Amino acid sequence: MTPPASPRPEEEFVAALRALSSRYWGSHPFHRRMHAGLLGKHELRLWATNRWYYQCMLPQKDAAIISNCPIPEVRRQWLPRIVYHDGAAAGEGGSERWLRLCEAVGLARQEVLDQRHVVPAVRFAVDAYVSFARTRPWWEAVASGLTEMFSGHLMRARVTDLLAHYPWISREDLAYFTTRVDAVSAGGRETLDLVVCHCVTREQQDRAIEALSFKCDVLWSMLDAIDRASAESAGGG
Repeated sequence: MTPPASPRPEEEFVAALRALSSRYWGSHPFHRRMHAGLLGKHELRLWATNRWYYQCMLPQKDAAIISNCPIPEVRRQWLPRIVYHDGAAAGEGGSERWLRLCEAVGLARQEVLDQRHVVPAVRFAVDAYVSFARTRPWWEAVASGLTEMFSGHLMRARVTDLLAHYPWISREDLAYFTTRVDAVSAGGRETLDLVVCHCVTREQQDRAIEALSFKCDVLWSMLDAIDRASAESAGGG
């Protein structure tokens, strides 16, 4: 019987995770058009309301990670993520800030909350991500969230580019991004530390890399679906 492969050295493991940055949705054609100021109001609305479905499901994903984790220290470390999105009280939190952006691009709050504009493929991709967190070991689900490593610079660029190209959006409307840049950067470092600490066998490291690859596919699929839906609606299809 062939013995199992030795674990990667930490530097090699981290490099393999970071190498997936090219598959992050920041390089998707839809995002590129957004940052270049080439989206119409309808496309921005479709993006915002479909991205809302992803945002509102993140606390359930994080709750699944906590429920699967037997380590109190990790559960305590992960719990603030739920509070961050849901808020400590009604009308607070990242989800509320995302709703403000939705309203800024011309959506009524109720049409966002009732999810009438969520396209099936976005719902499928997001639900698959939540199911992944519910059914995989906690450390594997945590590894899938390492897209945080790639998102800080994209959020900074998004604030600058949206303000430059879409004058009906104000800096206050972009509070989701302006308040999250530091949090996601810190969260990315903490998440990476958790993954490196708890993925100690070659198999665990491989599964962590695969989990991050899966998350990149989820995000890319979401934008594929949004892009296709916006093209179909523009063409009357």
